[in-house]
Amino acid sequence: MQATIKDVARRAGVSVSTVSLVINNSGPVSPETRQKVLRAIEELGYHPRRFARSLASKRTGNIGFILTSDHFSRAEPFYTKIFLGSEFEARNYDYYILLTTVEKRGKNAGQLPRFLLERNVDGVIFAGYVPVPLVERVYELGVPFVLVDFLVKDRPFSCIVMDNDQAVRRAVGHLVAEHGHRRIAFVAGEIGHPSIRARLEGYRKGLEDFGIPRDARLERTEEPHCSMDGGYRATRRMLEEKLEFTAVVTANDATAFGVMRALKEAGLRIPEDVAVVGFDDIDAASQVDPTLTTLRVPKEEMGALALRRLVEVIERPGLAFERTVVPTELVLRESCCGRARAPKLMDLTKEKIILPEGGDVDNTQA
Repeated sequence: MQATIKDVARRAGVSVSTVSLVINNSGPVSPETRQKVLRAIEELGYHPRRFARSLASKRTGNIGFILTSDHFSRAEPFYTKIFLGSEFEARNYDYYILLTTVEKRGKNAGQLPRFLLERNVDGVIFAGYVPVPLVERVYELGVPFVLVDFLVKDRPFSCIVMDNDQAVRRAVGHLVAEHGHRRIAFVAGEIGHPSIRARLEGYRKGLEDFGIPRDARLERTEEPHCSMDGGYRATRRMLEEKLEFTAVVTANDATAFGVMRALKEAGLRIPEDVAVVGFDDIDAASQVDPTLTTLRVPKEEMGALALRRLVEVIERPGLAFERTVVPTELVLRESCCGRARAPKLMDLTKEKIILPEGGDVDNTQA
């Protein structure tokens, strides 16, 4: 009869959870206890597929997933989807994912997570705007890694990003060409994030495409975070300054929700007085009133792409860095197009999706 993990625990005189920690190389176990467990595994011939691979390759079978605590708390629906995409894909490769958060600023910014200090992972996925010094340290350690929704300026690291600038450019073009808007504001926060900067550039290019002069007063990027509160405050300021605008493009859906709240409080109708466009298409975008026109990001697909790319790098050391650009979709709902004039309630949230030309994932070697 084949030995089980319980048999190993009994032979080593430890708990099943301790055996699991040794097998996965994922927790604090004393050297003496580790040797007892390994000896029991060898004596009993207990070699589950994953552990056998680890013994043969000197790998842990673990992958680290790192994002900042800010992103985890403020943009949780977005990065949760990316994480789930990676986690589901990891199962296909028999990997476990270890999730941790790091500080973006302060004395602990750039500090290596414990699983890196103890070399308990074979590679790392960085999600969102993480401290660049941390990325550089991981690179210097020679640990394989992939960035998601982030890139490091002047460094050709492997990354999975959205078509941020072209997406917002397309949204602005729709507002102008289909609805006649010319006074379009852009509301964002965390302008240091490369994705947010790219969206601002896309907004500017969209105006330029139609010969609309740029008005710096309508570029509200002073908020520290892309959040509901930030969108609300930025819109309140524009209204208090009596700026004229008939549409608002935002850096993410949470910001758009704050914009909509401020507009409603001011007695303005959406979209009759002011149209609003978000970015991400989180689940709440189709539930708010009016439903939110937004740019849909394939979040789980991005997480899966990152995992697959990381496994390639782990399996083939020295593989060239690669930048993958994932297309977004413009999802038209009530906040931009008005309410559907149909008797059935279900028609009120009917979506129309506009895909970018070519709509394929672009892989570019750096």
